[in-house]
Amino acid sequence: MQEIKDLSDRIQSNVEKVIIGKTLIVQLILAAVFCEGHVLIDDVPGVGKTMLARAISKSLGLSFRRIQFTPDLLPSDILGVNVYNQKTGDFEFKPGPILSQVVLADEINRGTPKTQSSLLECMEEKQISVDGMTWKTPRPFLVIATQNPIEHYGTFPLPEAQVDRFLLRVHLGYPSIEEEKRVILDQKLHHPIDAVTPVVSSDELSTIQTKVKEIHVEESVQNYIVQLVEETRKEERLFLGSSPRGSLALYKVSQAYAGIHGRDYVIPDDVKQVALPVLAHRLIPRGIRTWEASEEILKSILLKLPVPV
Repeated sequence: MQEIKDLSDRIQSNVEKVIIGKTLIVQLILAAVFCEGHVLIDDVPGVGKTMLARAISKSLGLSFRRIQFTPDLLPSDILGVNVYNQKTGDFEFKPGPILSQVVLADEINRGTPKTQSSLLECMEEKQISVDGMTWKTPRPFLVIATQNPIEHYGTFPLPEAQVDRFLLRVHLGYPSIEEEKRVILDQKLHHPIDAVTPVVSSDELSTIQTKVKEIHVEESVQNYIVQLVEETRKEERLFLGSSPRGSLALYKVSQAYAGIHGRDYVIPDDVKQVALPVLAHRLIPRGIRTWEASEEILKSILLKLPVPV
């Protein structure tokens, strides 16, 4: 699986020209790309959420569209609309920005529930439906959504059904002092995003997405994944545990994470490393329902669950 590692290293070093000190986050997003999944970046303003999405899309050389979610945004602004052509006497479909390979849904929780729900079909089934007609999304297709967890005015929390469609959820956090100094110096004369160029072709990416599915997962590791998800359903501190979609997501991301590190097999440490970003946002704790509470509960489950050897 050296091919997967070499390609991911190329992309990672390219992205890290812009996003400094976030190696694990970049690797997780690459794992989502290799698994054809979607990513939710949840963090405070100004830490580089939008810039990370742009750096990923430019490195992959894929078509990129940004959708700025606001309360007055309509589903047709995302999906597209049929327009009457007076010359031909027919309706013509004008596709919306969702029919791109990489879609940045910026501040997704500022959109109304009706607008948010317009992403449900394309995120799960890779297609959109408008006026009874269906259009397939381009391949590969990736939605990177961002949201600010500290603002409440003018926001609409994402429903559980939509959150569950994100393969993983990550947060960047603040940089260290040295990293922040480097960010300042790198942007002294120009922004490094302007120098980012594609380092992988669509054919290479498609090949890698196929190879990731071939990475071996030992039966004991499969059992570990299923047992971990089962424990979330038994946990008394959780109102709702993970669905089978969580098990499948954990399986796929573990494969991709192993490939990124040059292995053709998954080890338990791969599962433990990706468990929080893959499962925590799928759990609903009792009492105060925050992702931080879900993460703490999941950490305690990981500590007590026997690891296969």
